[in-house]
Amino acid sequence: QVQLVESGGGLVQAGGSLRLSCAASGRTFRTYAMGWFRQAPGKERELVAVIASSGSSTNYRDSVKGRFTISRDNAKNTVYLQMNSLKAEDTAIYYCAAEHRPFGSGLSGEYAYWGQGPQVTVSS
Repeated sequence: QVQLVESGGGLVQAGGSLRLSCAASGRTFRTYAMGWFRQAPGKERELVAVIASSGSSTNYRDSVKGRFTISRDNAKNTVYLQMNSLKAEDTAIYYCAAEHRPFGSGLSGEYAYWGQGPQVTVSS
């Protein structure tokens, strides 16, 4: 069982930055690939970024490449999402999720554990 607790959401102006953190319980965090997803009102949940369990590889959706960075600290059981140059279209609820495999998939159904989802609002 893994519990995920997120922090760092809020309101920011377009062009600004936010960093989301997701702290995991348990001693097996390093065996989980981690993903950040987001869901805007009236839209499907979508993958934002994923990082391998070791941190050796990452993947991003095209619209955030060059602006967002996913990283993890396995010693602290924490995964981060640094979001720069934020745009109004980044407004959504952001969820971190854990998948018990070395490399994460892009499918939300593959992730067994989810955080509570802080709101990120970007004003234009």
